[in-house]
Formats: sequence, C-alpha cells, structure tokens
Amino acid sequence: MTYSDAQPRANQIKESVLARRMPPWGAVKGFGHFQNEQGLTQEQIELITKWVDGGIRRGNNPRQLPAVPKFDTTDTQTLVDEHAIKVQGPLVMSRPIVLRGLQPMRVSPDQSIRIMAQLPGGAIEPLVWLHQYETRYGHPFLFRDPLHLPAGTKIQGVPADTVVALLPAQE
Repeated sequence: MTYSDAQPRANQIKESVLARRMPPWGAVKGFGHFQNEQGLTQEQIELITKWVDGGIRRGNNPRQLPAVPKFDTTDTQTLVDEHAIKVQGPLVMSRPIVLRGLQPMRVSPDQSIRIMAQLPGGAIEPLVWLHQYETRYGHPFLFRDPLHLPAGTKIQGVPADTVVALLPAQE
C-alpha cells in the first residue's frame, strides 16, 4: 500500500492490528512455537497506533522512506503431499513421527480449536490453537523445531467436522 491508500483507512488498520486480525495469522500467539509466524511485534503494533493517534502524519523527507518490501510468494498449499496425515477427530499414532508442522484443510468459520499431542507418558505438547482462522488465507504452521512424537501419541482437539494435515519431516 501507499500512503494515499493507507491514510483514509488508518482507523480501520489500527483496529485490525490491535485485534490481531492483521496480518491474518489465525492462531493464538504463544500456543506452539512457529518458524513462519506472521504476527506483528508489540513494537510494530505501538508504531502503527502512535501513527494513527498522532494524526496520521506523512513524513516530509522522501529520501527517508523505507524500501518497498518484497513478499514471499511461495505457494504454501503445496506442503500437503502424499506423506501428510489427515486428521479428522481424535487420532492415536500407530508409529513414531517427526512432525515439522500442520496445516488446516477444512475449518468452520469462527471456530476456536486447540490441537494438542498427548504423549504416552501423559505429557501434553501444544500444537496450535486456531482462532479466527480463515481458510482463504490458508497456510501451514511450521514448528521452529520438529516435534518427535512416539507411537501411542494422541492427537486431540480436532473436531469431526474439521480436517487438519500433519506434516511429517522429510528424510
């Protein structure tokens, strides 16, 4: 966006940023650790808020403008392949798996879903908490560190009307 695109929408941008609807991530921050997290930092949120509350001023030195950002255009839908394990409802893993992430395939609008792995010893590993996830912004949730899940691990929290693909690490 340019300044002239953003300026008339400044209050809407601020509201969307404070509600964490923008940029669209679709998961609760802090529930799981992801390498591709797209949420804004607290400093970025404060910068946008101060800009709007300060009268949406435009800088007066065109040489101080930051470079136009380049966005990754990788098609994230291709991460679900023949190795993915589609989960619909609870699942008990029959074999060990190294999990690099997961990708929602079908999620009802306005649904809040906490997906967890219960290890055989009873420990709980948070996978992802989907909140206001929109399939039209479909993307995977890739873990910072792959998770080693032993046989007997229970994947919990996936409703019967929802489909989530577990993405195993490729060897």
